[in-house]
Amino acid sequence: MTIAIYNSLTRTKESFQPQEQGKVKMYVCGPTVYDYIHIGNARPVVFFDVVRRYLEDAGNEVNYVVNFTDVDDRLIRKAEELGTTVPEVAKRFIEAFYNDIESLGVRKATLNPRVTDHIAEIITFIEGLVDKGYAYESEGDVYFRTSSFEEYGKLSHQNIEELQFGIRVEVGERKENQGDFVLWKGAKPGEINWDSPWGAGRPGWHIECSAMARKYLGDTLDIHGGGHDLQFPHHECEVAQSESLTGKPLANYWMHNGYLHIDNVKMSKSLGNGISVHEIVKRVKPQAIRYFILATHYRSPLNFSDDAISQAENSVERITNSYANLKHRLQASDGTAGNVEELRKRVTDIVEQFKAKMDDDFSTPDAITTLFDLVSEANVYLNKQDASKEGLELLVAAIDRIDNVLGLLPQDDANDLLDEEIEGLIIERTEARKSKNWARADEIRDLLIEKNIVLEDTPLGIRWRRK
Repeated sequence: MTIAIYNSLTRTKESFQPQEQGKVKMYVCGPTVYDYIHIGNARPVVFFDVVRRYLEDAGNEVNYVVNFTDVDDRLIRKAEELGTTVPEVAKRFIEAFYNDIESLGVRKATLNPRVTDHIAEIITFIEGLVDKGYAYESEGDVYFRTSSFEEYGKLSHQNIEELQFGIRVEVGERKENQGDFVLWKGAKPGEINWDSPWGAGRPGWHIECSAMARKYLGDTLDIHGGGHDLQFPHHECEVAQSESLTGKPLANYWMHNGYLHIDNVKMSKSLGNGISVHEIVKRVKPQAIRYFILATHYRSPLNFSDDAISQAENSVERITNSYANLKHRLQASDGTAGNVEELRKRVTDIVEQFKAKMDDDFSTPDAITTLFDLVSEANVYLNKQDASKEGLELLVAAIDRIDNVLGLLPQDDANDLLDEEIEGLIIERTEARKSKNWARADEIRDLLIEKNIVLEDTPLGIRWRRK
């Protein structure tokens, strides 16, 4: 089955065909690095990580670019507030971003270009628009002339006369038309700035993505993604300026994830109800946050609540425990052969169902359901006295295959004990108890508890799991 993607541009599901067979050019708008990312920012980060993983699982080479906006009004204000420079603010929160996404099991993008490293490309892009008559200079600022692009509004499906301009579309006396948007901002006293043909200044918000996407992925992207809130004005303006310059589609497929609410109220900084990933991972397992995000279809609104997170934690624990039981039983297996044809058929069917659900516009909630189908098969098989090594390996491989896309199993932590070390400590503790060396047995028990290792008695002996 071919992957079907809901294209925001056409408002229909379309069969996905990259421009070059087996290679996908994918651009997703990244964070403005003036603060820690919040749970709303985490939604596209996690979801598009899964999209990238699944496209790779399907045999594609994915060139995945996610930008950093490392200069804008908010970074300037943050630098003033902290008594430091804009580059220092950006450095601090880029490092924090990498730490946060790593905790959520998100793989780094192929490239994370920064605005401040691409001023020359941005200026060249703007010069091209000015030369073609799509942009004009006015007292040190440069604006895009929206009336010059006849299809303006086609992505957000709005009429140009009816468009409601977002907070970053500045209204000023120097514009020819109030709907025009800024490409280059003349410098204010004391602000970070760069030289340009129009005087000292810095880029507008929308131009940065067009310039960087073009440099690293070419004139036309296969997939351009981001949150629904970026569809207008940001992505609409990207379309206008890119397609005006190149005469080609900016992207063949547009994907936008839905809004996130906190206890049924839309999250916004003005309401002060944002929750940072930096803080929430201190009290909630990162895999539960990832599960919470993926358990709702990406185009639907997502409601954050303590109950939802608690359910996610329970669900992840169920998956993790089943997988740990499989691995433990596999380690203890004596290699006895068995008839696994029926099991193989059921497992193969489940994996095929997983692929079918992901092929249908990356339906992660249904994909998670197939993972639980595997968990159920695993739990039944584990109760068999004659469970064979081949059957256990079959189930482990299937869960690994699905989790390589969803990323819900705990990641190995370099600071944690390795599995072999834990097994050795359990054996040592057992021997210490036999020899009545209670002090050493207690030491080992305390060490395992400190490392969140839970010991359980089973018919096959003591097994352990990470809490």
